[in-house]
Amino acid sequence: MIQVKNYTKTYGDKTVVNDISFTAKDGAITGFIGHNGAGKSTTIKAITGVIKPTKGTILINGIDITKDAQKAKRQFGYVSDSPDHFLRLTGIEYLNFMADIYDAPAEGRAEFIESYATRFGIYDSLNNSILSYSHGMRQKIMIMGALIHNPSVWILDEPLTGLDPQSAFELKQMMREHVEKGNSVFFSTHVLEVAEKLCDEICIIKSGELLFTGTLDELKATHKSQASLENIFLELTDTKEENQA
Repeated sequence: MIQVKNYTKTYGDKTVVNDISFTAKDGAITGFIGHNGAGKSTTIKAITGVIKPTKGTILINGIDITKDAQKAKRQFGYVSDSPDHFLRLTGIEYLNFMADIYDAPAEGRAEFIESYATRFGIYDSLNNSILSYSHGMRQKIMIMGALIHNPSVWILDEPLTGLDPQSAFELKQMMREHVEKGNSVFFSTHVLEVAEKLCDEICIIKSGELLFTGTLDELKATHKSQASLENIFLELTDTKEENQA
């Protein structure tokens, strides 16, 4: 579970995210939706401990990310919005490196790697350098590295970007399987059709302000319509481009 309480992030006199609160519950896929520059990545970086909140509290499974970062970070797997990391390593070297960092049991690694690499269609490329991978293949290996220690919380920033249709389908299946075990998934996306079909709950952010958090049915009820998430989102945000970074 992720609990964000009154999170604010400022840079100088510029407020990027302003006093937002929401919970990504266990047993649910929570989608984080907003235009580019709305504050999604800034919020995710605070949740994962990459940056510190200016104000507010962020708990991962009840652990404060700013007070006990190491313990909190062991609770989640994080896929950033860029897969261009550790390019000199081979795929298998990277996966074992990530498993070592999180003290993942050696006996479970081979089974995990074979299962996920086969589902993603990259099993035969694990001995090649990540530098030689396509963008989509890099995305897949980063996803595997984030999940190899079997974290209860998944945090993914635009995870479907660059994935082929089959791999995107597999990842969505993995996300659903994960929450069916009572775990939580929190991911950002700008593909509203995906959010509408996949998410149990959604959070909508605009210019650093949280406009809505809840289920899609609750969102539709507030608009007294059966409009699509895309139509409601465009109505709520009423802008084509955000000015916040």
